[in-house]
This record gives sequence, structure tokens and C-alpha cells, in this order.
Amino acid sequence: MDIFLWVIVPYLCLATFVVGHFWRYRYDKFGWTTRSSQLYEDKMLRIGSPLFHFGMLGVVGGHVIGLLIPISWTEAVNINDHMYHYAAVGGGLAAGIAATVGMVILIYRRRTVGPVFSATTTMDKVMYLFLGVAIFFGMWNTIAGSIFTLGGEYNYREGVSVWYRSFLAFQPDASLMAEAPIGFKAHALVAFALFALWPFTRLVHVFSAPVGYLTRPYIVYRSRDQKLGSHRPRQGWDSLSK
Repeated sequence: MDIFLWVIVPYLCLATFVVGHFWRYRYDKFGWTTRSSQLYEDKMLRIGSPLFHFGMLGVVGGHVIGLLIPISWTEAVNINDHMYHYAAVGGGLAAGIAATVGMVILIYRRRTVGPVFSATTTMDKVMYLFLGVAIFFGMWNTIAGSIFTLGGEYNYREGVSVWYRSFLAFQPDASLMAEAPIGFKAHALVAFALFALWPFTRLVHVFSAPVGYLTRPYIVYRSRDQKLGSHRPRQGWDSLSK
């Protein structure tokens, strides 16, 4: 069962993530969109969307640091366990709360605004469900495992993180996840399920972010192209016929 849960299932989800995005881009380019509903309502969107997106950026950044950076690297720059612990808990809680509040606002908006609700697909509902459950377990692991230390404090950097790096190296050690608390196991499984669903939801817009807008000038000036048309216009005044 451990091999199935922590080797076979993750790789199946990863394969679905990669192949699904290729298929979606190849056969559904017009559907590769956020399906924006800003025209229907923008007051709640202006509050919920930034909270959710910036919160999720913090969540993803925290996972990248926690899962991919070994303990030896942080110790090499004089960051001990206590410093890392306080930064991870503080930053993780702040990002998680922002993402949760933003998502609640967006779901409330989607449910109460008629046109927005009418544009909601079944995959939207499934996506919100898995995303909400993943955030819940992530917050639970942070609060229960790091603050209240229920059942004793668990250092995920010596277990889950090592397993994740071995998984990416295609040398997964299932025993590392088998020894993790149930909250971390549930969080990992729901997250992998979300990755498998990703290509078939509006989450594909993550890979189409308009990054160029950050450096684009507010006003774009273009000079008149004198070479337009079949021939170049003559210099000087045009004659006026009577």
C-alpha cells in the first residue's frame, strides 16, 4: 500500500499533469483562459482576487523553500532550526490566511452573483473543493504540528521534504511518507489529486500569466510607417486639382 500511495499514485498524477497540459494546449487553445467574470461583478473581485493570488504565491514559495531546500543549505547560511521554524510558521500562516479569505470571498461571489454562478462549470466546483481541502490540511499541519505540537512535533524537513526530493529524482523512498503524520499524508494526496485535475480546469491560466505587463510602458508610442501601401509617398505638398 505504501508503494501504491507514495510511488505509483504521485507519478500517475505527475504524468496526467504533464500530458494533460500538452493535450489541452494542443486541442483546446480557445479554452486556455481564466474565463474572466469581471464584467459581471468587480467589487468583491477586487478584494478577493488579490488576497487569493498573493496568498497562493506565498504558499507556493513556502512549499518550494520547505520541500526543495535541504537543512544543510539553510544551516550553511547560519539559519538554525528555530529561526527557520518561526519564519515558516509566521509566513505560512499569513499566506494561508490570505489565500483562505480570498478564496472564501471568491466562492461567495461566485455563488451569490447570478451571471457568475451561471458561468460556473462542474470542474470549477471540483477545483475549488480540492483546493480548499488542500489549504485546510496545510493550515492544520502548520497549526497542530508546529504550534500545538499534537502528538509531538514532526520535522517535515527530515521526512516529507526528503521524500519529495527523492520523488523528483525518480528514486522515491516510500518509507519516509509512511512514517509521516496523517495530516501530512492527506495534504500530499489531495495536492497530487489537484495536480492531476489541473490541466482540465481554469488553473491552466497560471502558465499564461502576462508577465510582460510588468515592464511594458503605460503608453506605447508608434511612429507612422512611411512604407505602408504599394509605393512610398512622395516628399512635399500634394497638388490640388481644380
